[in-house]
Amino acid sequence: MLIVAHRGASKRAPGNTLPAFELAWKQGADAIEGDFRLTKDGHVVCIHDETIKRTAGADLNVAQSTLSELRKLDVGAWFDPAFKGTRISTLAEILATVPVGGKIFIEIKSGAEIIPALLTEIKSSGLEDDQIMLICFKQEVLRELKAVAPQYQTAWLVSFKKMKSGKITPNDDSVLDTLDRIKADAISSGRHWVDAAFI
Repeated sequence: MLIVAHRGASKRAPGNTLPAFELAWKQGADAIEGDFRLTKDGHVVCIHDETIKRTAGADLNVAQSTLSELRKLDVGAWFDPAFKGTRISTLAEILATVPVGGKIFIEIKSGAEIIPALLTEIKSSGLEDDQIMLICFKQEVLRELKAVAPQYQTAWLVSFKKMKSGKITPNDDSVLDTLDRIKADAISSGRHWVDAAFI
């Protein structure tokens, strides 16, 4: 069993920021999870939303903004005045916090265009291959990742839904078919609709 800090210690610090990840390690997390997007000028940054409006009050689209534009904004004050001055972090900065034996779950929010920059940063980090888990809702992103970097584990994020007919979608067979096609190592989902038979 692993204790994974979702967006870092996001109950005590603004999620997806260096303070949140650093606190997660101090609290004894085995792993951290963060959301990553590609900027206009090819940098991988840690942010969940497409825009920075919720966390910085500016209506800037991450994919259409440069790193320097995003770095001018405060992404901590919205959470608590104590975090005023917190800036958006790059993947490289987050990877640098991962200790020996720690693990990072990198949720990819962009499309496949992020892959070259993402892999460059991971390789430059010095982390071991088994410290990295790449996760994404987008099947084709995971398929392409596995094709070019099979050394990293991947997990397909799945949202199961119950239809009006009572059927659960996606069904067991389609999940297995998808995992086989994209060569993912795992699925990640909520506890609803996942039972012992499915596992």
